[in-house]
Amino acid sequence: MANHLELLNELQQLDKVPSLERLRAAQKRRTQQLKRWAVYEKEMQNKKRKADKRRNTNHAAAMEAKRHVSFAANVALLEASARNDPDEVRYLLKNNVSPDLCNEDGLTALHQCCIDNYEEMVKILLNRSASVNAQDNELWTPLHAAATCGHAGLVKVLIQHGADLLAVNSDGNMPYDLCEDDPTLDIIETAMANRGITQEMINETRASVERRMMGDIQELLTAGEDVNRHDSQGATLDNDPTHLQAV
Repeated sequence: MANHLELLNELQQLDKVPSLERLRAAQKRRTQQLKRWAVYEKEMQNKKRKADKRRNTNHAAAMEAKRHVSFAANVALLEASARNDPDEVRYLLKNNVSPDLCNEDGLTALHQCCIDNYEEMVKILLNRSASVNAQDNELWTPLHAAATCGHAGLVKVLIQHGADLLAVNSDGNMPYDLCEDDPTLDIIETAMANRGITQEMINETRASVERRMMGDIQELLTAGEDVNRHDSQGATLDNDPTHLQAV
């Protein structure tokens, strides 16, 4: 393409020639400009097509990688439950994901939904055979969680599905021990009365748990096991919450 000085020289020369020749010269230069522009535009289009092709290839690769990303079933179920996503939970359960999968603390999706007061989710899980009496690492059941949080509606649902009213956690507490909400406590106590649960039964259940813990410790001693051995969480028998009632 001509530079500025060349254009000035050409204009000076054109001033000396007739108008018709100047017109023809202008047309010729315009034709040359159009040809150069057509070549330039073609080059730009080729570059754009190549860039688009690379971008589409990278996008396809990313999508392919995304399709192969997967999470552990327990992570997926607990995450969907925590988001209160019934459709996702139904999809996972329909595809044979166990409703009783738990995290490292033993917390199941049912525990989590009882903490968050997701009644629809609780019903979905129970209808898919989730264990109503699942225990986490500290022996809390979903009923312990619902009772502690004062979620009366969930307490009713759990009781209707056979929740253990005498379940004892690692601190020796039953669900009604942890309930500070009077309406919720009334529901639990009414259910206990309807099942014929007496104070003697409550005392015997607590004692049996302590006896079982003591029996476990005695077996360890008899087998010559190191009772001061630390478990995976660094706890020993004298500071493990599971054995507090026994020591």
